[in-house]
Amino acid sequence: LAQALKCPFLHLVCSMTVQSKEQVYGHAYPDDALGFRSHFSSLLFSGSWGLTALEAASLASLFGAVALVPKEKLDVGGSMPFQEFARFLLTKAVVTRVYNSYLEAVFFAFPKYRTQPSREHALQQKKDLCGRDMEQLTSIHRHDGFTMMSQFGLNLALYFGVPGFFPASSASNQPMHEKILRLLGNHYVMSFGMYWMHRALHVVPIMWEKIHSFHHWARHPLSRNTYQDHWLDNFCNAIVGHGFAQVLVPLDNSTFWFSHVFRIFESLEKHSGVSCGFNLAHTMQRWLPFAQMPHHHDWHHEGHKGCNYTFSSLGGVWDCVFGTRKAGRAADLLEGNATRWDKQPAMGRRGKTVLDNAFVATAPVVAVGIAAGLKLQRDGFRVLQG
Repeated sequence: LAQALKCPFLHLVCSMTVQSKEQVYGHAYPDDALGFRSHFSSLLFSGSWGLTALEAASLASLFGAVALVPKEKLDVGGSMPFQEFARFLLTKAVVTRVYNSYLEAVFFAFPKYRTQPSREHALQQKKDLCGRDMEQLTSIHRHDGFTMMSQFGLNLALYFGVPGFFPASSASNQPMHEKILRLLGNHYVMSFGMYWMHRALHVVPIMWEKIHSFHHWARHPLSRNTYQDHWLDNFCNAIVGHGFAQVLVPLDNSTFWFSHVFRIFESLEKHSGVSCGFNLAHTMQRWLPFAQMPHHHDWHHEGHKGCNYTFSSLGGVWDCVFGTRKAGRAADLLEGNATRWDKQPAMGRRGKTVLDNAFVATAPVVAVGIAAGLKLQRDGFRVLQG
């Protein structure tokens, strides 16, 4: 691996392709003097040609349907045209790949912005730079495939089964101030549901052991780890996150596009291993109350299950409200990269509270789901604007 690490393409550093069990892992970084443009992660899905071909075939099937099936049989009233739906999924796939490469380029080219010092990545066993062994990598690779297909199926089900979920550009003509307020409301509803979903995944033993612990095998995350979970983890987050939020606080076409791209940026950044101005989404939201930076979520991974802090997906306000905010390594960052809230008196080790009860932690998720279901029933199982 030491020779592979000298290669400009980082997919040779920590490729998720399941290779020979004789492959040797070692702790090393590419030469810090290597230029920014030389550091890029794999553009392959899960580092695999096979899964990349499957993803390409899935997306191509959508465009094939556009070319072969009459428009009136594909388009759903109140939703974006099926052709735009296909472009939407393709755009998300491309943005995820490109932004992941950008963030990993920042990580390797600018070591001064890393959230964990290099010594924290030092390996004592046969593991990758993120802290996962070969058996774990094999399992993650398998679940990457399940995630891709289940997400693809979920999106198709939402498009054809819930008219208006993918909003048409003609469905609303909201003034700019309303768009902004709806976007904020949608993201806070989304982050509330995802906060409690995430917290439940930690405090409900079977959910931790059988599902969420897969994601936490990466003790020293890079942006490539963002969606490397048990497939059911990703599936539930898609429903509890964008799913419930779009039903409860519908976004129009333009803000819907922006929200999904922004969330890709934010999700990749908080696993990027760097906390600085290069994190575009987090920098954009630093003005929000109790806003977080990637070093907060990085601490959550570094502490494994024992560090039940920083569950929020956006903004950070719910961690403050429910007592799970932690500054992590903020004091070790370069001046200006810690948030103003990191300078508040440090929270000691958090003891268990009634909110860590399995029933209590799952109740808010169920409540948000019931609210979304009742609203859908009231509106004839459509997402209506306004």
